[in-house]
Amino acid sequence: MSGIYARQARPARRIAVMAASVAFMSATALLVAPSPAQASPPTPIAASTARTYLGQLTVRAEGSTSGYSRDLFPHWVTQSGACDTRETVLKRDGSNVVTNSSCAATSGSWYSEYDGATWTAASDVDIDHMVPLAEAWTSGASGWSTAQRQTFANDLSQPQLIAVTDNVNQSKSDRDPAEWMPPRAAYHCMYARMWVDVKHHYNLSVDSAEKAKLQSVLNGC
Repeated sequence: MSGIYARQARPARRIAVMAASVAFMSATALLVAPSPAQASPPTPIAASTARTYLGQLTVRAEGSTSGYSRDLFPHWVTQSGACDTRETVLKRDGSNVVTNSSCAATSGSWYSEYDGATWTAASDVDIDHMVPLAEAWTSGASGWSTAQRQTFANDLSQPQLIAVTDNVNQSKSDRDPAEWMPPRAAYHCMYARMWVDVKHHYNLSVDSAEKAKLQSVLNGC
């Protein structure tokens, strides 16, 4: 009888070993599998939701820029290893981006949604704050803590950061949608959705002209 039990146990042990091996291989695969590609930047709320959110934002005249400094919004902070926020967004928004040991992009290409241009040098690309830092300051961020402003200036979870042509970003400066929209009209709807998404998430106010422009754009989406 003991021999019968032994013969029965060996297949059982083999099955158990095989199951354990499969489990181990699956767990290993989970550890080494690359992360899925992320939208660049994260997809904002739908136009219908943006219209609702816009109606919930406080409307008031922009506050004073007195006391404002970009240094009050610490950036770019370290995100992972040697990579700061700028380099992280360059890798996220680019194609075939290669970086060196310091995480600086040495090659790749970047398509700028604002103007439809494609660049192959990272130096031609800026990381735009969808809602500019000075605009945030005059819309409520002047009352935030430094930690809150740092989070805002380096936020990868909201559609707040995007890689675009440097001189186009510079032409935008600190202006809101009533004063500036991307040269590429096809991106206006997305731009308005992103702007409202960020302002709603951070409970920032809008002025009347800004709200009117956003309503006009979103109604055409």
